[in-house]
Amino acid sequence: MAENQENCAGAWSSRSYNTGAASSFLATLVTFPIYKTVFRQQLHGCSVLEAARQLRHEGLRHFYRGVFPPLLSRTLQGTVMFGSYGSFLCMLADPPTGPYSAGDRAAAGLLSGFLEAAVLSPLERVQNVLQDGRKVQRFPTTPAILREFNSYAATAKLTLGYYRGLGLVLIRNGLGSALYFSAKDPLCASLSRRSLPPWLGALLAGSVSGTLISLLLYPLSVLIANVQSQVGKQEALSLQAAVAAVWGSHGRKVSRLYRGGSLLVLRSCLTWGLTTSIYDFLQEGRS
Repeated sequence: MAENQENCAGAWSSRSYNTGAASSFLATLVTFPIYKTVFRQQLHGCSVLEAARQLRHEGLRHFYRGVFPPLLSRTLQGTVMFGSYGSFLCMLADPPTGPYSAGDRAAAGLLSGFLEAAVLSPLERVQNVLQDGRKVQRFPTTPAILREFNSYAATAKLTLGYYRGLGLVLIRNGLGSALYFSAKDPLCASLSRRSLPPWLGALLAGSVSGTLISLLLYPLSVLIANVQSQVGKQEALSLQAAVAAVWGSHGRKVSRLYRGGSLLVLRSCLTWGLTTSIYDFLQEGRS
C-alpha cells in the first residue's frame, strides 16, 4: 500500500516513467545479440552457428553496432506504456491507491496503449517504409521519406503521411496493453503462491502474456505493416481493399499470415519476460 501511495502521490509522477524506461532499456541491451543473430539469419539465410561465427569474426567492437535505433524506440515505448499506465490507473481507480480490479487495469492499459500509439505511430510508419524492399530506390533514407510526407498538404501530412493506419495501430496497441496489464499481475500472484522467487514469477508472467498477446494480434500487425508501407494517394488503399490485398497475397490462408511466427514467439518471450521482470524488480527496489 505504501508503494501505491507513493506512485499515486501525483497522477503523473515520474517514478513509473523512469522505471519503464530503465526496464525497456536494459531488456533491449540484453536481448540485442539475439536479435542481431536472428537478423543475420534472415539477411543471409544461414544457420545459427554461421551467424554466430560471423559476429565473432567481426569482433566485440562491432558486436553492438546498430543497437541505437531499437534501443531508442524500445526505451521510449517502455517509458510511455508503463509510465502512462501507472498514471491512468491512479486516475481511474477508486481508491487510487488500490486494490485494483481487473476493470481498472484493463481501462488504464487501454488508455496507455492509445497514448503509446499516438506517440510512436510516426516512428513505426517511417520504419515500415524503410523496410519495404520495393521502395529502396525511391526512399533510400529516412530524410527522403520525411521530405515526401512534408510535401503533402496540412491534413494529408497526418492522414497520408505520418499517421497512415493510425486507427489500426490504436486498436492493436490499446487492446494489447489492456490484455497485458490485465493478465500480468494475476499471473504473477498465481506464480508467487507456488513459492517461486518474485523475479522468476514476473519473468514467466511477462513471457507468457506477452507471447500470447503478440500471437493473437500478429495478423493485425501484418495488416498495419502493409498499410503503413503505402506512400502517396496512388498507393493508398481503403481499409477493405487493404484487407483483401493482404488476404490474397497470403494465399487466403490463416497459416500464411503467421509466417515468421516462430521468431515472433522467441522475441516476445525474451523481450516481455525480461522487461516485466526488470520492471517489477526496480519497482520493488524503490518501494
